[in-house]
Amino acid sequence: MLGFYENFPQNIHKTAHFTISVSNKRLQQTLIRILQQINAKPFKLEEIADPSIPQCTVLFEFGIAEANTFNFLSNEETNKVLKAINKKPFQLTDFFCAIRYYKTENEQKKPLKFDYYMIRFIFNKNYVETQVFHERGPRYISPDDVVNLVSNKINEAFSRKILKPLQPS
Repeated sequence: MLGFYENFPQNIHKTAHFTISVSNKRLQQTLIRILQQINAKPFKLEEIADPSIPQCTVLFEFGIAEANTFNFLSNEETNKVLKAINKKPFQLTDFFCAIRYYKTENEQKKPLKFDYYMIRFIFNKNYVETQVFHERGPRYISPDDVVNLVSNKINEAFSRKILKPLQPS
């Protein structure tokens, strides 16, 4: 089933809730486009998190779940997912995120250990829940940083803030 990973972990490292002011369909379409745009785009570590490594470049690779595997969000895969959302929005969507780190020394990129995350978005009528699981890696970027990056990029795509953190009661 597209968007659903059968073996999503139960032990979640970060859960965040956001109120939403657009339809689930529009939010999901924007989410898919944002993740595809972020894929393989270089960032400086300090743009994403408190830098623990100077001169560090970060690359994200997002894939969407399909049964027991993940498919990289290429142009073709993105179009396939957008068509599916257009027919019927998902109730939940699972993603795999590999975060690659490169330290620049003497104008040479030296690869560092990668982080591997799984992210689940659960869509409700007026809010979305985000669950993040850190599979392995050095955690130069924390689960909080991953959630903040995605929510900030989604909000930047709209003229007004459409995702607002829901404060726990």
